[in-house]
Amino acid sequence: MNSSKNFPPVALVLVAVLLWSTGGLAIKYTTLDAFTVNLGRSLFAAITVAFFTFRKGLKLNLFTLWTSLLYAGTLSCFVYANKMTTAANAIFLQYTAPIYVLILSPFLLKEKFRVSDLITVVICFAGMSLFFLEPQSAANNLAPNIFVGNIAALASGFFFGLYFIFLRHPRLLENKNPALSVFYGNLLIVLFMLPLVLNNPPEPQINDILAILYLGIFQIGIAYVFFTIGIARGVRSLDASIIGFVEPLLNPVWVFLFLKERPSVWAISGGVIIIGGVIFHTVKQNINKPALTPID
Repeated sequence: MNSSKNFPPVALVLVAVLLWSTGGLAIKYTTLDAFTVNLGRSLFAAITVAFFTFRKGLKLNLFTLWTSLLYAGTLSCFVYANKMTTAANAIFLQYTAPIYVLILSPFLLKEKFRVSDLITVVICFAGMSLFFLEPQSAANNLAPNIFVGNIAALASGFFFGLYFIFLRHPRLLENKNPALSVFYGNLLIVLFMLPLVLNNPPEPQINDILAILYLGIFQIGIAYVFFTIGIARGVRSLDASIIGFVEPLLNPVWVFLFLKERPSVWAISGGVIIIGGVIFHTVKQNINKPALTPID
């Protein structure tokens, strides 16, 4: 990744987020079931992350194993959600993760719960409720079970929120390799999915194989490497967070442009409320924080 030194740090973060935003499209594009997609994507993601970060060490401990399980739950539920509901529902409901961070951080990290936190939680819960007003009769080939998919997306957001909380735990900050939970989380997915896939072996076509390779190598692996490099070189957490909101905004756009999946009015309304509430809270809490010192 020496060539990445030629790119501004913010550009690296933006490329990472753009790659993440294509996840819904690639998952829906392949005709393989959720278990097979989950296994294949994580296999190549683990190989890619290990290739670029193994020099920092891959030592596993119980705390890293716990965060790896949370990461595995996040990815697995997101893949399943994309196969069951619309891409818009899956990504917007996953982005309820900050709600759980705000609610649980006072108990797990002893952080203060502010009035602005409560307002954000209420706003996001209001937005979340709109997704469940969409009738099941709206189900189609790309979204065969909207209700179940929405529940899976909420579970993905819950795991994602817990994952963020424990990433800030002092014990995890001691790790020299920030990619440990990503690497082992993907390995755990491979181990969990393998029996399920072998029970009903798939017959992938060339398009399916290409989609899996793209998801694992680029959409997760390369994207994560670019993002961490950008952060290490001084991109502020606020800037990274704001850029990160490009993902939920573009995710359903790609699916609409290439697969003609149209989000419902309820999904768009709920998504605007959730993303708007989280952006407001993010800016309010981080606007006065200094930039990180670049690390070369």
